[in-house]
Amino acid sequence: MSEPCIICVAITGSVPQKSDNPAVPITVSEQIESTQAAFEAGASIAHCHVREEDGTPTSDPERFARLVEGLKTHCPGMIIQLSTGGRSGAGKTRGGMLSLAPDMASLSVGSNNFPTRVYENPPDLVDWLAGEMRSYDVKPEIEAFDLSHIFQAVALNRDGRIPGKLYVQFVMGVKNAMPADREVFDFYIRTLKRLAPEASWCAAGVGRHQLEVNEWCIAAGGHTRTGLEDNVRLDKNTLAPSNAALVQRAVALCEKYERPVATPAQAREILNLRPAAA
Repeated sequence: MSEPCIICVAITGSVPQKSDNPAVPITVSEQIESTQAAFEAGASIAHCHVREEDGTPTSDPERFARLVEGLKTHCPGMIIQLSTGGRSGAGKTRGGMLSLAPDMASLSVGSNNFPTRVYENPPDLVDWLAGEMRSYDVKPEIEAFDLSHIFQAVALNRDGRIPGKLYVQFVMGVKNAMPADREVFDFYIRTLKRLAPEASWCAAGVGRHQLEVNEWCIAAGGHTRTGLEDNVRLDKNTLAPSNAALVQRAVALCEKYERPVATPAQAREILNLRPAAA
């Protein structure tokens, strides 16, 4: 397998909280510093949420703007992917930062269960978010928590609501959603290739599943996601010291399977993204 592997680092989510691991970056300055180290370790995409100073999730466009500015300065060429996920806001507030025109944004195209609640993505909101992404030339990364989400993403792609080549992330290991199961993983790859042969894909393993899903992706020729949003440990007994440490672990797997690690420029070419601004 000669195609470079794109490593996405999910720097911080709405969970876990900082108390779970002091390395989880909360403030914008912490996020910029943590992302820069992960970028230097080999990550070419930064998946970003923002929080208030006390750690409360938010979709505040001003905080996103400061984060984007800092990442462009300190991580030149890195692909910036902003989250429109539901834990940081409700309804259209989830897409309030899309006017910043990041390279990418996450897009969940259907609802599913989370550990203690329903993650709601009603069709009208999905259509609105997809429309905003088209307006600002933002490439969606489809977050597939369920098989139906793959079929829905393909349908949206075919009718033009999600233009261009699809990029689909299989989110595995969230309680009550898609399990981290190897046969399911292989089936999802086959299904996506059957329905959208030109699509690219990656996967994220949540919690203790992160390392095994990283390895599945890299060995199968796909791309992968790591970072403290999904998992705060190196192993059962050891907290991850940084996002960079988790990226370094993925880089080691690329070396094991003789996959070159994609540079930001290569990742942009693979995903058909616009070149980085000078």
